[in-house]
Parts: sequence; structure tokens; C-alpha cells
Amino acid sequence: MTDLGLTHVALAVRDVDRSVAFYASYAAMELVHERTDPETGHRVVWLSDLSRPFVIVLVQSGEDPRPLGGINHLGVALASRDDVDERCARARSEDREVLGPLDSGPPVGYWAIIVDPDGHNLELSHGQFVGLAVDEHR
Repeated sequence: MTDLGLTHVALAVRDVDRSVAFYASYAAMELVHERTDPETGHRVVWLSDLSRPFVIVLVQSGEDPRPLGGINHLGVALASRDDVDERCARARSEDREVLGPLDSGPPVGYWAIIVDPDGHNLELSHGQFVGLAVDEHR
């Protein structure tokens, strides 16, 4: 089998285990691959939600990561507005930076940003029209 299309996004992180725990908790992702890069000695992990052949690659960095901040983010769709609300409440209780939730109506939907341990933005949403737009384009 050959992979085709968009397969991954790679992010530099300081602490791989801390980032794996964050994405497991907030994006329902699990570890599907792990190795140590032979050239740098840094850990590299692949995380997936197992819904499609796509992973987030987390690469341990000896430098401060350049975070996906501002408008830059990873987007994860959730099953309900309540799921967005619950994860935002949990993030706030853990003293994480949270924006929202906000309701921007169609096609953006109900969304929030939770900042990961390295400053990367994770958007959680419900009701975005991504799947519909792709299906209509086919």
C-alpha cells in the first residue's frame, strides 16, 4: 500500500511524553509509532485518532519549538458542542490557555482553541462543514 495525499503534520516539542498525554486527552489521539532519530538522538512519535491515514508527528527538539500560534492551528472535529465545552472546562481547570468556545455559525461552527504544552494551538470544533465541502467537490 502506498500513502497518497496529506499524511501528516510535524511539530517540534520539548517533552514528548507531556505532548502525547495532551493530544490523547484533548484530541483522542493515540501513539501508533515511536522511534529515536539516529542522527539527532531525539524521540519521534506519530499520533493518530485512527479515523483516517493521517498522523501528527511530534519531534523532540533541543531548541524552543516555534509554536503554531495566532491563526495557525491543528483542527479536530468533535461529536457535540458538549464535548467542546467539556474539554474547554477541563483545560481551564488545568490552567491551560483557552479561547472560547465561540459560535461562528456555518461553515465554521462551534469552536475553541486550547494551547498545548509547547504553545501550539489545537482547535476543537463541532459543526464545521469540512466533510461536506470535500464531498460536494468530488
